[in-house]
Amino acid sequence: MKTPYFSEDLFQFLAELEDNNNRPWFNENKPRYREQIIDPAVAWLETLQKPLAKAAPLIVVKAKGYGGSIMRVYRDTRFGGNKNPYKTNVGISLRHESAADIHAPGLYIHLEVNECFFGAGLWRPSAQPLRQIREAIVNNPAVWKRAKNAKRFRDAFTIVGESLKTAPRGYPKDHPLIEDLRRKDFIAVSPLSFDQVTGSDLTETIIGLVKASRPWMNFLCDSVGLDY
Repeated sequence: MKTPYFSEDLFQFLAELEDNNNRPWFNENKPRYREQIIDPAVAWLETLQKPLAKAAPLIVVKAKGYGGSIMRVYRDTRFGGNKNPYKTNVGISLRHESAADIHAPGLYIHLEVNECFFGAGLWRPSAQPLRQIREAIVNNPAVWKRAKNAKRFRDAFTIVGESLKTAPRGYPKDHPLIEDLRRKDFIAVSPLSFDQVTGSDLTETIIGLVKASRPWMNFLCDSVGLDY
């Protein structure tokens, strides 16, 4: 029988971090952070590499504790009113191999006490990829509709994110796809239950979602000139 990689300990640590979001507490509990979060995440990512290479060969898994797919726990407190130094979630970013050069669509796993999900797409793309996606929607409306309405994709995912209050510059307000053209984010998410995250079939669950998101990811990557 396969052994789960993540346990209730991960969520217990995050819950305690929410209540003790300060440097003295985190420094004292850093060994727990490595043992209960970083080490299991690295071990799980190592098991994800081969099946993901088959399902999405251009998405990169970096199974490292620091500087890889596991996002930093440290928050950037320079901007905004929230000065808490630590994130209270585990973020795992699986980036397109071209992401170092352009703002590319990618995959994301979010683990938090009250919310876990798998995400696919682009969050807050910069001006050029955003324009390219909007142009692709206008120029290939049938392809766009097939991508976002593919049954397996829509059964698993919800398209989320922020939108402009009005039509973007250069597009008519009465365009038949104006709701899509107004989007500032092109992200689709699928919720993950506690049992899925802490279960022994997490890799299979994620690979299933990767496959279900393929029409969406294909369209976005094609829009910005990338293979997927």
